Amino acid sequence: MDQPFVRLARAATVLAFIVVTVGAWVRLTDAGLGCPDWPGCYGQLVVSADVATDPGVQAEFGDRPFDTGKAWREMVHRYLASALGLMCVALAAMGWMNRSKRGQPWRVPLALLALVVVQGLLGMWTVTLLLKPIVVVAHLLGGFATLGLLFWLSRPKPRPIAPARGLRTLASAAGAAVVLQIALGGWTSANYAALACPDFPTCQTQWWPEVADFEEAFVLWRGIGVDYEGGVLDHPARVAVHFTHRLGAIAAALLTGIFGWLLFRRPEAKLAGAAVLFVLILQLVIGSGIVLFGVPLSLAVAHNGVAALLLLTIIDAHKRIWRH
Repeated sequence: MDQPFVRLARAATVLAFIVVTVGAWVRLTDAGLGCPDWPGCYGQLVVSADVATDPGVQAEFGDRPFDTGKAWREMVHRYLASALGLMCVALAAMGWMNRSKRGQPWRVPLALLALVVVQGLLGMWTVTLLLKPIVVVAHLLGGFATLGLLFWLSRPKPRPIAPARGLRTLASAAGAAVVLQIALGGWTSANYAALACPDFPTCQTQWWPEVADFEEAFVLWRGIGVDYEGGVLDHPARVAVHFTHRLGAIAAALLTGIFGWLLFRRPEAKLAGAAVLFVLILQLVIGSGIVLFGVPLSLAVAHNGVAALLLLTIIDAHKRIWRH
Protein backbone atom coordinates (compact mmCIF):
# COMPACT_ATOMS: atom_id res chain seq x y z
CA MET A 1 0.00 0.00 0.00
CA ASP A 2 1.32 3.45 -0.93
CA GLN A 3 2.63 5.48 1.99
CA PRO A 4 0.85 8.69 0.86
CA PHE A 5 -2.44 6.75 0.99
CA VAL A 6 -1.72 5.49 4.52
CA ARG A 7 -0.63 8.92 5.74
CA LEU A 8 -3.76 10.52 4.33
CA ALA A 9 -5.91 7.79 5.90
CA ARG A 10 -4.29 8.41 9.29
CA ALA A 11 -4.77 12.17 9.04
CA ALA A 12 -8.40 11.62 8.03
CA THR A 13 -8.88 9.27 10.99
CA VAL A 14 -7.74 11.99 13.39
CA LEU A 15 -10.01 14.52 11.69
CA ALA A 16 -12.95 12.07 11.79
CA PHE A 17 -12.47 11.66 15.54
CA ILE A 18 -12.50 15.45 15.91
CA VAL A 19 -15.65 15.71 13.77
CA VAL A 20 -17.44 13.06 15.86
CA THR A 21 -16.44 14.80 19.10
CA VAL A 22 -17.34 18.29 17.86
CA GLY A 23 -20.67 16.91 16.63
CA ALA A 24 -21.41 15.74 20.16
CA TRP A 25 -20.43 19.16 21.51
CA VAL A 26 -22.78 20.86 19.04
CA ARG A 27 -25.65 18.55 19.98
CA LEU A 28 -25.08 18.83 23.72
CA THR A 29 -24.93 22.64 23.63
CA ASP A 30 -28.30 22.73 21.83
CA ALA A 31 -26.68 24.14 18.68
CA GLY A 32 -28.03 21.50 16.29
CA LEU A 33 -30.40 24.10 14.88
CA GLY A 34 -27.99 27.00 15.38
CA CYS A 35 -28.23 27.31 11.61
CA PRO A 36 -31.83 26.63 10.56
CA ASP A 37 -30.90 26.14 6.89
CA TRP A 38 -28.40 24.02 4.98
CA PRO A 39 -25.64 24.10 3.75
CA GLY A 40 -25.31 27.77 4.68
CA CYS A 41 -26.22 29.52 7.90
CA TYR A 42 -29.06 32.05 7.64
CA GLY A 43 -28.35 32.10 3.91
CA GLN A 44 -24.59 32.66 4.29
CA LEU A 45 -21.62 30.34 4.04
CA VAL A 46 -19.71 32.37 6.64
CA VAL A 47 -21.43 33.36 9.87
CA SER A 48 -21.64 37.13 10.32
CA ALA A 49 -23.00 39.30 13.11
CA ASP A 50 -24.81 41.31 10.42
CA VAL A 51 -27.33 38.49 10.22
CA ALA A 52 -28.92 39.65 13.48
CA THR A 53 -29.88 43.01 11.96
CA ASP A 54 -30.68 41.94 8.39
CA PRO A 55 -34.43 42.47 7.88
CA GLY A 56 -34.58 39.92 5.08
CA VAL A 57 -33.08 37.23 7.30
CA GLN A 58 -35.38 38.15 10.16
CA ALA A 59 -38.38 37.86 7.87
CA GLU A 60 -37.33 34.42 6.60
CA PHE A 61 -36.08 32.94 9.89
CA GLY A 62 -38.09 34.93 12.41
CA ASP A 63 -38.99 31.78 14.35
CA ARG A 64 -35.26 31.03 14.80
CA PRO A 65 -33.57 34.05 16.43
CA PHE A 66 -29.90 34.35 15.51
CA ASP A 67 -27.49 33.15 18.20
CA THR A 68 -23.86 33.84 17.28
CA GLY A 69 -22.40 31.13 19.52
CA LYS A 70 -24.73 28.39 18.33
CA ALA A 71 -24.37 29.40 14.69
CA TRP A 72 -20.57 29.32 14.87
CA ARG A 73 -20.53 25.95 16.64
CA GLU A 74 -22.76 24.45 13.97
CA MET A 75 -20.77 25.96 11.09
CA VAL A 76 -17.38 24.90 12.53
CA HIS A 77 -18.74 21.36 12.60
CA ARG A 78 -19.87 21.70 8.97
CA TYR A 79 -16.50 23.11 7.88
CA LEU A 80 -14.64 20.23 9.55
CA ALA A 81 -17.03 17.66 8.07
CA SER A 82 -16.57 19.19 4.60
CA ALA A 83 -12.78 18.96 4.92
CA LEU A 84 -13.14 15.33 5.99
CA GLY A 85 -15.37 14.66 2.99
CA LEU A 86 -12.72 16.05 0.64
CA MET A 87 -10.10 13.80 2.22
CA CYS A 88 -12.36 10.79 1.70
CA VAL A 89 -12.81 11.78 -1.96
CA ALA A 90 -9.01 11.91 -2.31
CA LEU A 91 -8.66 8.46 -0.70
CA ALA A 92 -11.23 6.99 -3.07
CA ALA A 93 -9.45 8.55 -6.06
CA MET A 94 -6.05 7.27 -4.92
CA GLY A 95 -7.43 3.81 -4.24
CA TRP A 96 -9.10 3.60 -7.65
CA MET A 97 -6.10 4.87 -9.59
CA ASN A 98 -3.73 2.46 -7.81
CA ARG A 99 -6.12 -0.51 -7.69
CA SER A 100 -3.81 -2.62 -9.86
CA LYS A 101 -1.03 -2.41 -7.23
CA ARG A 102 -0.71 -5.29 -4.85
CA GLY A 103 -2.21 -4.63 -1.44
CA GLN A 104 -3.91 -1.39 -2.45
CA PRO A 105 -7.49 -1.27 -1.10
CA TRP A 106 -10.02 0.37 -3.37
CA ARG A 107 -13.37 -1.17 -2.49
CA VAL A 108 -13.32 0.16 1.08
CA PRO A 109 -12.38 3.71 -0.07
CA LEU A 110 -15.25 3.65 -2.58
CA ALA A 111 -17.63 2.42 0.13
CA LEU A 112 -16.30 5.20 2.34
CA LEU A 113 -17.04 7.76 -0.37
CA ALA A 114 -20.62 6.49 -0.68
CA LEU A 115 -20.97 6.69 3.10
CA VAL A 116 -19.75 10.30 3.10
CA VAL A 117 -22.42 11.20 0.55
CA VAL A 118 -25.08 9.60 2.74
CA GLN A 119 -23.65 11.44 5.76
CA GLY A 120 -24.03 14.73 3.93
CA LEU A 121 -27.68 13.97 3.27
CA LEU A 122 -28.25 12.95 6.88
CA GLY A 123 -26.60 16.16 8.03
CA MET A 124 -29.01 18.12 5.86
CA TRP A 125 -32.03 16.15 7.09
CA THR A 126 -30.94 16.62 10.69
CA VAL A 127 -31.58 20.33 10.18
CA THR A 128 -34.52 20.27 7.76
CA LEU A 129 -36.39 17.62 9.80
CA LEU A 130 -35.81 19.59 13.00
CA LEU A 131 -33.58 17.16 14.90
CA LYS A 132 -35.76 14.11 14.31
CA PRO A 133 -34.22 11.50 16.65
CA ILE A 134 -34.01 8.66 14.12
CA VAL A 135 -32.12 10.96 11.72
CA VAL A 136 -29.85 12.23 14.50
CA VAL A 137 -29.00 8.65 15.50
CA ALA A 138 -28.41 7.61 11.88
CA HIS A 139 -26.10 10.61 11.44
CA LEU A 140 -24.24 9.65 14.62
CA LEU A 141 -23.79 6.05 13.49
CA GLY A 142 -22.66 7.25 10.06
CA GLY A 143 -20.00 9.36 11.72
CA PHE A 144 -18.76 6.41 13.76
CA ALA A 145 -18.82 4.19 10.65
CA THR A 146 -16.74 6.76 8.77
CA LEU A 147 -14.24 6.86 11.62
CA GLY A 148 -14.11 3.06 11.76
CA LEU A 149 -13.47 2.64 8.02
CA LEU A 150 -10.76 5.29 8.03
CA PHE A 151 -9.10 3.63 11.02
CA TRP A 152 -9.26 0.29 9.20
CA LEU A 153 -7.49 1.82 6.18
CA SER A 154 -4.91 3.55 8.37
CA ARG A 155 -3.62 0.23 9.75
CA PRO A 156 -2.68 -1.85 6.71
CA LYS A 157 -0.48 -4.44 8.49
CA PRO A 158 -1.21 -4.70 12.21
CA ARG A 159 0.49 -7.44 14.21
CA PRO A 160 -1.72 -10.54 13.90
CA ILE A 161 -3.37 -12.29 16.83
CA ALA A 162 -3.83 -16.06 16.63
CA PRO A 163 -7.56 -16.64 17.20
CA ALA A 164 -8.57 -19.00 19.99
CA ARG A 165 -11.83 -20.92 19.87
CA GLY A 166 -14.72 -18.52 19.62
CA LEU A 167 -12.52 -15.40 19.78
CA ARG A 168 -13.62 -14.17 16.36
CA THR A 169 -17.27 -14.65 17.27
CA LEU A 170 -16.75 -12.82 20.55
CA ALA A 171 -14.97 -9.98 18.73
CA SER A 172 -17.96 -9.57 16.42
CA ALA A 173 -20.42 -9.77 19.32
CA ALA A 174 -18.51 -7.17 21.34
CA GLY A 175 -18.35 -4.86 18.34
CA ALA A 176 -22.07 -5.24 17.66
CA ALA A 177 -22.88 -4.59 21.33
CA VAL A 178 -20.81 -1.40 21.35
CA VAL A 179 -22.45 -0.15 18.14
CA LEU A 180 -25.91 -0.86 19.57
CA GLN A 181 -24.96 0.95 22.77
CA ILE A 182 -23.75 3.94 20.77
CA ALA A 183 -27.13 3.98 19.00
CA LEU A 184 -28.94 3.84 22.35
CA GLY A 185 -26.76 6.65 23.63
CA GLY A 186 -27.63 8.73 20.59
CA TRP A 187 -31.34 7.97 21.11
CA THR A 188 -31.03 9.02 24.76
CA SER A 189 -29.36 12.29 23.82
CA ALA A 190 -31.68 13.04 20.88
CA ASN A 191 -34.70 12.58 23.16
CA TYR A 192 -33.18 14.63 25.99
CA ALA A 193 -33.41 11.72 28.40
CA ALA A 194 -29.96 11.93 29.99
CA LEU A 195 -31.40 12.99 33.35
CA ALA A 196 -34.59 10.95 33.24
CA CYS A 197 -32.97 8.75 35.91
CA PRO A 198 -31.18 11.22 38.19
CA ASP A 199 -30.04 8.54 40.64
CA PHE A 200 -27.44 5.82 40.23
CA PRO A 201 -27.26 2.81 40.17
CA THR A 202 -31.02 2.76 40.65
CA CYS A 203 -33.44 4.56 38.34
CA GLN A 204 -36.20 6.59 39.93
CA THR A 205 -35.08 4.95 43.22
CA GLN A 206 -36.00 1.50 41.81
CA TRP A 207 -33.97 -1.27 40.20
CA TRP A 208 -36.69 -1.59 37.56
CA PRO A 209 -38.63 1.70 37.27
CA GLU A 210 -42.37 1.01 37.21
CA VAL A 211 -43.09 4.38 35.64
CA ALA A 212 -41.16 3.56 32.45
CA ASP A 213 -43.17 3.63 29.20
CA PHE A 214 -41.22 1.42 26.80
CA GLU A 215 -43.90 1.40 24.10
CA GLU A 216 -43.83 5.17 23.65
CA ALA A 217 -40.07 5.44 24.13
CA PHE A 218 -39.07 3.79 20.87
CA VAL A 219 -41.50 5.16 18.30
CA LEU A 220 -39.03 5.79 15.48
CA TRP A 221 -41.13 8.05 13.26
CA ARG A 222 -43.70 10.63 14.36
CA GLY A 223 -44.47 12.38 11.09
CA ILE A 224 -43.16 15.48 9.34
CA GLY A 225 -43.03 18.95 10.85
CA VAL A 226 -42.46 17.97 14.47
CA ASP A 227 -39.82 20.12 16.18
CA TYR A 228 -37.76 17.84 18.42
CA GLU A 229 -35.55 20.53 19.97
CA GLY A 230 -35.94 19.96 23.69
CA GLY A 231 -37.67 16.62 23.12
CA VAL A 232 -41.32 15.65 22.73
CA LEU A 233 -41.50 12.54 24.92
CA ASP A 234 -43.23 12.63 28.28
CA HIS A 235 -41.33 11.69 31.44
CA PRO A 236 -42.21 7.94 31.58
CA ALA A 237 -41.00 7.47 27.99
CA ARG A 238 -37.74 9.28 28.72
CA VAL A 239 -37.23 7.07 31.77
CA ALA A 240 -37.64 4.01 29.54
CA VAL A 241 -35.10 5.37 27.05
CA HIS A 242 -32.54 6.11 29.75
CA PHE A 243 -33.07 2.80 31.53
CA THR A 244 -32.70 0.85 28.28
CA HIS A 245 -29.40 2.64 27.70
CA ARG A 246 -28.23 1.45 31.14
CA LEU A 247 -29.27 -2.14 30.37
CA GLY A 248 -27.38 -1.92 27.09
CA ALA A 249 -24.33 -0.68 28.97
CA ILE A 250 -24.38 -3.77 31.18
CA ALA A 251 -24.59 -6.13 28.20
CA ALA A 252 -21.92 -4.26 26.22
CA ALA A 253 -19.61 -4.08 29.24
CA LEU A 254 -19.87 -7.82 29.88
CA LEU A 255 -19.16 -8.80 26.27
CA THR A 256 -16.40 -6.25 25.81
CA GLY A 257 -14.87 -7.01 29.20
CA ILE A 258 -14.70 -10.75 28.51
CA PHE A 259 -13.25 -10.08 25.06
CA GLY A 260 -10.63 -7.70 26.46
CA TRP A 261 -9.68 -10.13 29.24
CA LEU A 262 -9.24 -13.03 26.80
CA LEU A 263 -7.00 -10.83 24.68
CA PHE A 264 -5.01 -9.68 27.70
CA ARG A 265 -4.24 -13.29 28.65
CA ARG A 266 -2.56 -13.91 25.27
CA PRO A 267 1.10 -12.80 25.09
CA GLU A 268 0.83 -11.40 21.54
CA ALA A 269 -2.39 -9.54 22.37
CA LYS A 270 -1.69 -8.26 25.89
CA LEU A 271 -1.45 -4.60 24.79
CA ALA A 272 -4.62 -4.84 22.69
CA GLY A 273 -6.50 -6.43 25.59
CA ALA A 274 -5.23 -3.80 28.02
CA ALA A 275 -6.40 -1.05 25.65
CA VAL A 276 -9.90 -2.54 25.43
CA LEU A 277 -10.18 -2.96 29.21
CA PHE A 278 -8.77 0.47 30.03
CA VAL A 279 -11.08 2.34 27.63
CA LEU A 280 -14.06 0.25 28.78
CA ILE A 281 -13.45 1.09 32.45
CA LEU A 282 -12.94 4.76 31.58
CA GLN A 283 -16.23 4.79 29.68
CA LEU A 284 -18.12 3.21 32.58
CA VAL A 285 -16.68 5.74 35.02
CA ILE A 286 -17.60 8.66 32.76
CA GLY A 287 -21.09 7.28 32.17
CA SER A 288 -21.68 6.98 35.90
CA GLY A 289 -20.28 10.46 36.49
CA ILE A 290 -22.67 11.98 33.96
CA VAL A 291 -25.63 10.92 36.09
CA LEU A 292 -24.05 11.62 39.48
CA PHE A 293 -22.91 15.14 38.51
CA GLY A 294 -25.97 16.17 36.47
CA VAL A 295 -24.67 15.84 32.87
CA PRO A 296 -21.74 18.29 32.90
CA LEU A 297 -20.81 19.22 29.33
CA SER A 298 -17.19 18.08 29.62
CA LEU A 299 -18.15 14.57 30.75
CA ALA A 300 -20.96 14.28 28.20
CA VAL A 301 -18.63 15.17 25.31
CA ALA A 302 -15.93 12.86 26.70
CA HIS A 303 -18.50 10.05 26.88
CA ASN A 304 -18.99 10.34 23.13
CA GLY A 305 -15.28 10.52 22.39
CA VAL A 306 -14.38 7.56 24.61
CA ALA A 307 -17.16 5.53 22.96
CA ALA A 308 -15.36 6.17 19.67
CA LEU A 309 -12.05 5.05 21.19
CA LEU A 310 -13.66 1.89 22.55
CA LEU A 311 -15.02 1.05 19.12
CA LEU A 312 -11.58 1.62 17.57
CA THR A 313 -9.86 -0.69 20.07
CA ILE A 314 -12.31 -3.44 19.14
CA ILE A 315 -11.88 -2.79 15.41
CA ASP A 316 -8.10 -2.96 15.84
CA ALA A 317 -8.29 -6.27 17.70
CA HIS A 318 -10.82 -7.61 15.21
CA LYS A 319 -8.58 -6.80 12.25
CA ARG A 320 -5.57 -8.37 13.94
CA ILE A 321 -7.51 -11.57 14.67
CA TRP A 322 -8.80 -11.91 11.11
CA ARG A 323 -5.39 -11.05 9.61
CA HIS A 324 -3.83 -14.13 11.22
